[in-house]
Amino acid sequence: MQQILQTHLQHKVYNADEAQRMSKLIAEEVKAKLIELDLGRYKYVVNVVLGENLGEGARMDARCYWDQESDGSAQAFFTN
Repeated sequence: MQQILQTHLQHKVYNADEAQRMSKLIAEEVKAKLIELDLGRYKYVVNVVLGENLGEGARMDARCYWDQESDGSAQAFFTN
């Protein structure tokens, strides 16, 4: 995930008009890489949030039903 983020965002300047397209592109690429891993019968939820870095900070949280024994998660952050 980190490599995909760096590839797409490393030298970019935030553009609100392009953020939606870029979020979708990154999410699709992350999901494709997960499917390539062929981990079996898993469902993947990929959520990409892009925002302008104005030095204020932000936090995002999500709620979902979770089974501690069989569900897992991964996250990556990128700031430039």
